[in-house]
Amino acid sequence: MSSAVPDLSIIIPSYNEELRLPATLERIAEYLATAGLNAEVLVVDDGSKDGTAAVAEYFCIKIPTLRVVSNDVNRGKGYSVRHGMKEARGRIALFTDADLSAPIEEAGKLMEALETFDVAIGSRAIDRSLISVHESPFREFAGIIFNKIVRVILWLPFVDTQCGFKAFRRERCRVIFEQQTIERFGFDPELLYLARHHGLQAVEIPCFVTQST
Repeated sequence: MSSAVPDLSIIIPSYNEELRLPATLERIAEYLATAGLNAEVLVVDDGSKDGTAAVAEYFCIKIPTLRVVSNDVNRGKGYSVRHGMKEARGRIALFTDADLSAPIEEAGKLMEALETFDVAIGSRAIDRSLISVHESPFREFAGIIFNKIVRVILWLPFVDTQCGFKAFRRERCRVIFEQQTIERFGFDPELLYLARHHGLQAVEIPCFVTQST
């Protein structure tokens, strides 16, 4: 492995994702080759009971900088993101869902924003016309209500805290992952709260998504 610091670390929290990972990693491999980025990919296997780890290891052929990080047992998405962030080496660390609900090609928007900000979060709510496939009206409504409650309780200015597509200037943001405590649902607002607490500047970026997850 090169000793050079990667431009980007892509962290993919994964639990029983053997069926979706091949297409995801194929697309990431194509994106990295086209973008010419010095990047690493970390698949965090969250105690999967299927072949998630084996599928990820296979893609080391196409992505030599890919690493599989194991949680040993299922701990949750929040824990997996934290684990991946602590293992990451990139100047920028980005986490994304295993189904690439936000296409990896949108990463450039977040990376560009980090030239000015410390945290860049993908958002479905700023421009909902960018959602190409929607969930049920009930789940979308529930998500909107949850975000409103979060904004009121934590005084966060963001209209979409839950989108699984967020990027960080890794060294400046290390402290928020060291202090993160929520391991499952609700970890995203905690990260944004901690970022504000430590004076880190965050921005919300409208992103195209293929489904509202």
